[in-house]
Amino acid sequence: MKFTPLAFEVNLSAEGFVVDLDSLYAGLATLQDRRDARGIRYALVTVLVYIILAKLAGEDYLRGIAEWVRHRREGLAQALGLARVQAPHASTYSRILSAAINPTEFERVVSQFLGRQPGAGQSVVLSLDGKTLRGTIAAGQTEGVRLLAAYLPGEGWVMLQVEIPARQTEIQVALQVLKCLDLRGKVVTGDALLAQRHLSVQVVRGGGDYVWPVKGNQCELQADIALLFDPESCVAGFSPVPKDFRTASTVEKGHGRIEQRTITVSSMLKGYLDWPHAEQVFQVERHCTRVSDGKVTQEVVQGVTSLTAQEASPQRLLELVRLHWRIENGLHYRRDETLREDRCRLRTGHAAQVMATINNLVLGLLLPKGITNVPQQRRFFAAHPQAALALLLRSPP
Repeated sequence: MKFTPLAFEVNLSAEGFVVDLDSLYAGLATLQDRRDARGIRYALVTVLVYIILAKLAGEDYLRGIAEWVRHRREGLAQALGLARVQAPHASTYSRILSAAINPTEFERVVSQFLGRQPGAGQSVVLSLDGKTLRGTIAAGQTEGVRLLAAYLPGEGWVMLQVEIPARQTEIQVALQVLKCLDLRGKVVTGDALLAQRHLSVQVVRGGGDYVWPVKGNQCELQADIALLFDPESCVAGFSPVPKDFRTASTVEKGHGRIEQRTITVSSMLKGYLDWPHAEQVFQVERHCTRVSDGKVTQEVVQGVTSLTAQEASPQRLLELVRLHWRIENGLHYRRDETLREDRCRLRTGHAAQVMATINNLVLGLLLPKGITNVPQQRRFFAAHPQAALALLLRSPP
């Protein structure tokens, strides 16, 4: 297999064009092209720029991306300094996404670029969560491409995303991800599946702290925590054992419901629990009342953290627990509903994983800038593609 040494040499006009060396374009130009160098009509970097621009402008499927580029091929060729005015077919995009790109290398380039944005990586909370790309589940099958993301909910971008191999679990891949990240000063959150002893050890060893909800997969730990918070029954003449319980509550109204969350925190099980670096345990009670008919739902979840009482008050712990779920509504929901990720039927090669990284990139270009209405911003870029192109050609401010 031959590799093209410089991705931007194909179809470049004699005049060339100016691009910042720290720009996303410059990073994409360093990617190795896995295609045979003979007969290449479109440089890898150019095809990726086309896809990203079309994504920013509201196109989510390869046919729509190809058509969007075709209608703007003259302006794009001029802006990118291309010698020939041409636009790839949708099948060309599919072949390139599936076989021409090393997804690990592509993820590294995207992560490094987003990490150079102003203020990137300074927030404390780091959320881990897995996601199955439902569009990759073939008929008669039960599993598709599975990815694990390390997401900064306070900033809105993915530090690292890796594929979960077919014969590995999310827990195994989470350990590998934690070993690759700088955890100093970070608080790692996850769902109950990731409440594992060896993951807790790795987080603290890396200089961070953890906050895990605890459910049935750690039944003994859950039972110990639940027992602490259960009301204590006493015989006549005796009083309950003094507890160090501390609480905090929030009440919010939205989406047709009133939701009250109350957290109760204790340090009494430190040294008693068979759990590494456990400093505090907590119990979150969630009461939700539907406004339309008054229906009430309740949920109680126990949890454990390596943060001490001095490092995290009840209010702070409640905030950390809630911040974790931003990976669902801030990342996964936007990828599924706004960027139509689960409706995409890319199933050959690495196409689905590469497109998922592109979706992360699109959100990473917008959310850290305070843009919360992604569909609205995409409509703006559809009308002003030069503004979108500037995000790719210029260095972070």
